[in-house]
Amino acid sequence: MSVAYDAAILERAAKVKLFIFDVDGVLTDGGLHYGAEGEAFKTFNVQDGLGIKLLQESGVLTGIISARRSPQVTARARDLAIEFVHQGGHDKLTPFKALLEQQNLSEEQVAFIGDDVVDIPILSRAGFAVAVPNARPEVLARAHHVTEHRGGHGAVREICEFVMRAQGTYDRVMAQFLA
Repeated sequence: MSVAYDAAILERAAKVKLFIFDVDGVLTDGGLHYGAEGEAFKTFNVQDGLGIKLLQESGVLTGIISARRSPQVTARARDLAIEFVHQGGHDKLTPFKALLEQQNLSEEQVAFIGDDVVDIPILSRAGFAVAVPNARPEVLARAHHVTEHRGGHGAVREICEFVMRAQGTYDRVMAQFLA
């Protein structure tokens, strides 16, 4: 890593066994686009998607917990083989706790990236709490780390690579492309 990071942040990232992503404002830029018939459209960053696939390849489980329910998210999660998807409802803490119990993981072993106040209950508990730079001030105050890139514009790819580097898996995973 070219930038010097606090040892405590690297230690948190090194413990991650499950990374959970918020959607709107993190995997997307937060914009909702509507067609003439009222259908909603979301735009996902392809580099973020590859970042998730590479993180999975490194051995980290992935999940989505989103307050909104969307068929686009279901399709994107399926495309990326994301293991756990929960959509609908501002109570994100209940599915978070259920997932930890199901996977027999501690909060310390989980990373979460969010941007808005509905994410605070998880951010306050996750071992590695991450926010995008355009997150609400209350979220930024609770994050262990803030990405340089904005949501929907490479933040997810950036943090996936950060975790892989902290865990020493980046070079192994990238070797297939850089050989």
